[in-house]
Amino acid sequence: MSDYSLLINFVYVLSATLFIFGLKLLSHPLTARKGNLLSATAMLIAVIVTLLDKHIISFEVIAASVVVGSFIGVIAAKKVEMTSMPELVSLFNGIGGLASLAVAYAMFVGKEPLSTFNLIVSFLALFIGAITFSGSIVAWAKLSERIVGRPIVFKGQVTTNILLLAAIIAVGTLIVTQPNVSTWHYVAIALSLIIGIMLVIPIGGADMPVVISLLNSYSGLAACAAGFAIENNLLIVAGALVGASGIILTNIMCKAMNRSLVNVLTSGFQAVVSSDMKIEGEIKPLTPEDAFYVLEASQSVLVIPGYGMAVAQAQHTMKELQELLEHNGAEVVYAIHPVAGRMPGHMNVLLAEADVSYEQLYEMDEVNPRIENFDVAIVIGANDVVNPAAREMAGSPIYGMPVINADLAKNVFVLKRGMATGFAGVDNPLFFKDNCRMIFGDAKETLGNLVRQFAD
Repeated sequence: MSDYSLLINFVYVLSATLFIFGLKLLSHPLTARKGNLLSATAMLIAVIVTLLDKHIISFEVIAASVVVGSFIGVIAAKKVEMTSMPELVSLFNGIGGLASLAVAYAMFVGKEPLSTFNLIVSFLALFIGAITFSGSIVAWAKLSERIVGRPIVFKGQVTTNILLLAAIIAVGTLIVTQPNVSTWHYVAIALSLIIGIMLVIPIGGADMPVVISLLNSYSGLAACAAGFAIENNLLIVAGALVGASGIILTNIMCKAMNRSLVNVLTSGFQAVVSSDMKIEGEIKPLTPEDAFYVLEASQSVLVIPGYGMAVAQAQHTMKELQELLEHNGAEVVYAIHPVAGRMPGHMNVLLAEADVSYEQLYEMDEVNPRIENFDVAIVIGANDVVNPAAREMAGSPIYGMPVINADLAKNVFVLKRGMATGFAGVDNPLFFKDNCRMIFGDAKETLGNLVRQFAD
């Protein structure tokens, strides 16, 4: 029996090591696929050895669940469009939280009495898991526009949140001191779900990438707590890795927005400072035909993608235009803002799908110092991440946020359907700059028009 336990622990250590190497490979686009495959293999090994190690009630139920889950996963992977990927990631985070909640609840209703430590960590798994689940559902609803993306606030919201937090601490204490009273378990679940909703509804759409990253971290922390509850070392390690990496990514994205995490979480409660600076000027539309002549003479072109590119599914057409521009002798690179799109790495995934070389993707800090040298900056559906109000308009909701300084390029072509604001709901002075031209219409059609003219 000791040899068997030794083998189990060895496999756990092996899986944990593979997780760490997988995360390392995920840190670079060229090795990300290998890292994902390595981590998936580690998880498969971990699941198999856990099934052999633990007392399983019904392998038939587990097998059926695997079949059903795999079927849903395959359908989702094939059916979900790239524009809906942020919503899918939100649901994944929510399901992870729900799984930890289920593990914690199973511990409470199990026949074996729990120690004080196990009661505490089980409560934490239930609490964080429920917050992750309901918060992720709200994030999904905001991203899919099933509810409004703007912050949802009401009078007395801060007081309500404080009372909810006090209530969940009281219920957690009762669970530890009176573990056999099942009523407290249901009250804790209900309060935690409500707290998850209350945490996300006051956060505006522009902060959704940060929220997704934070909820991902929550799901890892919930799993870590569940690992302590069921005394599974590998689940503790895996949950800690997800939680830590999520927090690190969240911190990186907050820095990219020049905001603290506390500021993001309380954005709905912040009073927006008024600004006396007015946006004045005249919109200067441009036809694709006229844009072609400027691009034909350009030696350097900077492409700045945003969520609008995902909506228009214009990445493949942009790749065609890129190849034609390069054949014409121009340098073409892409500038990626850390919070462009609606989830971390959204633009990188889209461009990878179009087989754009990773070597042509540059971060904001790499592009801004040389942006004045680009003949043309093509902004495809991006708005907030190129908004000079972040530099120029004190009091703007995005003031102080680092942005791609597209307005400093020699010429700027903005591809948009209309004059609607971005997800942050802030007007963009870039559109009125003397060097900016607006090309209205579907981005994919506009780029296709340019491709046809180059081909001719």
